[in-house]
Amino acid sequence: MKFKKPKFWDYNKPSILSYLFFPISLLLTTLKFFINLTIKKKKYSKIKTISVGNIYLGGTGKTSLSLKINEILKDKIKTCFIKKYYSDQIDEQKILSNHGKLFKFKDRSSSIKQAIDENFELAILDDGLQDPSIDCDYNIACFNIDNWIGNSFTIPAGPLRENIKNLKKYKNVFLNGNNENIDNIVKYIHNLDPSINIYQGEYVPINIKEFDKSDKYLVFSGIGNHKTFISMLRKNNINIVKEIEFPDHYRYIEKDIDDIISMSEKLNCKVMTTEKDYMRLNNNNKIFYIKSELKILNQETFINDISKVYENN
Repeated sequence: MKFKKPKFWDYNKPSILSYLFFPISLLLTTLKFFINLTIKKKKYSKIKTISVGNIYLGGTGKTSLSLKINEILKDKIKTCFIKKYYSDQIDEQKILSNHGKLFKFKDRSSSIKQAIDENFELAILDDGLQDPSIDCDYNIACFNIDNWIGNSFTIPAGPLRENIKNLKKYKNVFLNGNNENIDNIVKYIHNLDPSINIYQGEYVPINIKEFDKSDKYLVFSGIGNHKTFISMLRKNNINIVKEIEFPDHYRYIEKDIDDIISMSEKLNCKVMTTEKDYMRLNNNNKIFYIKSELKILNQETFINDISKVYENN
């Protein structure tokens, strides 16, 4: 059964449950700190590394940003993707593989060594921010604007993998969403450290013209940022009559799909999902999917910054 995050994690303020779990969070944070002290970070001189990760547990657009960085740099330097192998993330592995070379060993160091052996010059680590064994050349912490930092507590009292103050060591923050007002978030980040670079992106559907706006749709997804997906569809005038949210990386069984199709027939509507979810289905011809990409709003500044990774060789 897939884990679905507790609702109290995303309350604006910590709840009673958050404070009940806080001692466990404190213990885990302390243990992680001392364990990381025993691990020596490795810096790779034969390949440049960009780590795209998150502090908030869940969908923050890491893979979308990794794809965008690859798109920007692949004609300038020989790029590849690094993603630690997890059996429940085949969908993301397929998407990355469709856009470039992917190394997916169970430890990232082995993947990087293989990339070096195959003469790649830049490795983009999808979800590598919390790996204490690798000293990357450039680190980006991604956030979804809708969720931001939730109740601001660390796991299990809240949704954060580590204290938000650690943004100071990553220096680069990417805010993903649908161009919502982010002034308060920017102010919060710059209060932590005014030198932190902040970039913003929004999701843009790239096959929206394939869909008739007069049709009605039942929309489902098992991704970490379901609300952002729905917001993008509504922004593009997709008529959603029902939406269903599954846990992130949900493994659909035949009954799930049968129930969805049956429900859509009763509602007299079509079925739509994300490309990532469709990768977990068996090419069901009754289900349509939206392809989307990340549009970087301050792209020129972003390109100038990440280009320094390989220009300063």
